[in-house]
Formats: sequence, structure tokens, C-alpha cells
Amino acid sequence: MPYADLHVHTTRSDGSLELEAIPDAARRGGVDIVAVTDHDRVQPFDGPVVERDGVTLLHGIELRVETPGGEASSEESDRRSGGGQRIDLLGYGLEPSPALEAILDRIQTNRIDRGKAIVDCVESRLGIDLDVTVDGGFGRPHIARAIEAHPEADYDYQGAFDHVIGSDCPCYVPREVPSFERGRSALAESCQLVSLAHPLRYRDPESALALAAELDAVELQYPYGRDVDRDLVERAIERHGLLATGGSDAHDERLGVDGLSRRAYERLGLPVE
Repeated sequence: MPYADLHVHTTRSDGSLELEAIPDAARRGGVDIVAVTDHDRVQPFDGPVVERDGVTLLHGIELRVETPGGEASSEESDRRSGGGQRIDLLGYGLEPSPALEAILDRIQTNRIDRGKAIVDCVESRLGIDLDVTVDGGFGRPHIARAIEAHPEADYDYQGAFDHVIGSDCPCYVPREVPSFERGRSALAESCQLVSLAHPLRYRDPESALALAAELDAVELQYPYGRDVDRDLVERAIERHGLLATGGSDAHDERLGVDGLSRRAYERLGLPVE
């Protein structure tokens, strides 16, 4: 059972867990410290770390960026091209700078425009009305859940991605993301520590791990759901002198599926309360 789960999402982005429910979920998972890392959004916290009902909540964020070498418009085009790819950066101990706030404002405006376009396409194509509100933090998982819940839709959650809203599907709309350097710089200015998220999920893990040399850490502990060769990550950590982070990437109430021991967390130099 991990001491710290440093990768958790709430309803502020594409998770189903309310922020207020995190302490109970953490206790059920045996977790003492939780990093709230919603996609492209900050939390209404008073500082980089807060205590809620006996659980330490670390203010974090997950930011998607475009790596050098291409202008890929989707994860699918990343796989087809030999250019850049999109990767996710995790920031911890967050106090947003003006530069980061400007990036996030732009992302949220684009996210809303994109969400409305996808919803319009789905409703037109499937002949249904989706019960969704497109606002800040809205993303494709919200649409997939609404499709699955609709009695006249023939798709479950995964089927919605596979056939309707996923990459290269009829209702897919790409979203804008900042460059790696711009995102990295803004996070470095705003956070106590910046880590590369789930490196073995990318089309080209080695290229992603090479960029981690410009970061503080890389996510070593992560529930990939398949056999992976963590030696690649461990070698990058040793080569670049990186710290190791870890978390469950929880999008529901199941916290503590993966994470760090107390000793591993203390090596990061992040707050404990």
C-alpha cells in the first residue's frame, strides 16, 4: 500500500471523484498524501499543500505539451508520423505563475470550443441529445460517459472512443497544446518539482525520456495494465540524475493502486503537511 499517490484526477477535469471526497478515498486506499493533478486546471487551494480531514493534498497539475519535431494534431497522427509527439508533464507544489495562467486560460477556451464541436457532431451523427454541460475541464471522457448512459445509443464508454470520438473517428476534433519548452518553463516557474508522466505510454518512450533530462523527475511507478520494461525508465533516471515519482492516475475513487513509499516520497523534498 503506497504512502503517497501522486497522480489523481477529480471532476475538475475528467475524473469522477469530487475534491471533497478525496480524504475518504485516500483512507480507503491507505494513502496519506495525494497529489491532485487535474488536466490543465488548478485547484482552489490556498497554497501548494493543504490538509483536509487528516489527509495531505498536494496541489498539482497534468499538462499536455507538444515535443519538438512536428505539429502532430492528435495521438493517432503521432503514431503515424516520425515527428513530434504529445506527452504529459506533472507539476507538484503548484503556485501558478502569470505565464502558466495564460497557458491554462488558452487551453480552457480551446477545450470548450472543441467540446461543443464534438457534442454537436455526436448528436447529429447519432440522432440523440447528450445530457452534458460544456464548461472548463470538459473533455472527451465526459462525452463518452454521456453516450454510454443514453438509452438510444449503441455504444458503451470504450465503444464511443473506438467508433465515434477517438482519433480518426468521425467526431474527433484535435485540441491545441503548448510546446514542450513553453509548458516546461511555465511549470518550472510555478512548481516545486516537474515530472514526466507515464513515459511507457508514448509512441516513442526513448525520445520522451531524453526530454526528461530537462525536468526534475520521471514517473516510475504507474499502473500500465500490461507488461512493461521499467529498465528503460530506471536507466533514464540514473543517466540524467532524476527523481522518481509515482501514482495511480486515478479517475475514480480507487486511490493507492500505485504510488510511492514514505521513503521514496521524502526523497522528492515535497511538503508533507
